Amino acid sequence: MKLDVIAKNENQKIQNEIISKIRDLINYKNLEPGDKLPSERMLSDKFGVSRSNVREAIQTLEFYGLLKSKPQSGTFVADIGQVAMNGMMEDILRLQEPDFKSLVETRILLELKTCRLAALRRTDENLEEIKEALNAYESKVVDGKSAVEEDLLFHLAIARASGNSTINTLMLVITPGIINNFEKYHVCDKNRAFLGIQEHRAIYEAIKEQNPQLAKEKMKEHFKDLYQFCYNKSI
Repeated sequence: MKLDVIAKNENQKIQNEIISKIRDLINYKNLEPGDKLPSERMLSDKFGVSRSNVREAIQTLEFYGLLKSKPQSGTFVADIGQVAMNGMMEDILRLQEPDFKSLVETRILLELKTCRLAALRRTDENLEEIKEALNAYESKVVDGKSAVEEDLLFHLAIARASGNSTINTLMLVITPGIINNFEKYHVCDKNRAFLGIQEHRAIYEAIKEQNPQLAKEKMKEHFKDLYQFCYNKSI
């Protein structure tokens, strides 16, 4: 097992321990909905962990809406009932690192919807951003370089063009895992990368023409090989 994997697993263990202890503070009525959370320094001393670990755990709970940060005031327990709070905490503690198949399935479901919305809602500025990402991808592929990041920047530009901030956020959340797994499993060979140029162009043109059905069809074609790769390989 690589050292970075060991460190990551250990860090996740610490995060879960901190979240469990914050949950215990709430359960034992030391903290109630609307109460201010102790400072990072105080929690660090109380739990015997680093302030950076405490900060990451707090950010995780903020992401799921269980804590609320107020500028110049501090971090507060969300106004959620104790039963719901406990249930959500348990779910967070049970979360596991998503596997590649899960990431791909999520991405495909998101993007089939995203490209339709982008075709309907895109602005000229959005279109220019998508075109720039397409050109960057093509340039890397032609030069024989890895274009995984440029590929995903193209798709993120489409997500922004959809005008849906939640979809855009979800794409940003799953993107790092996709990049890591693309490199790990060598998903895109040279021929696939060149084919990707044509597929990206077709998606771009459909969005440019503001044809949502065509955009969805072209995106579905684009993901065909990736979907088959995941389910024909033992990943």
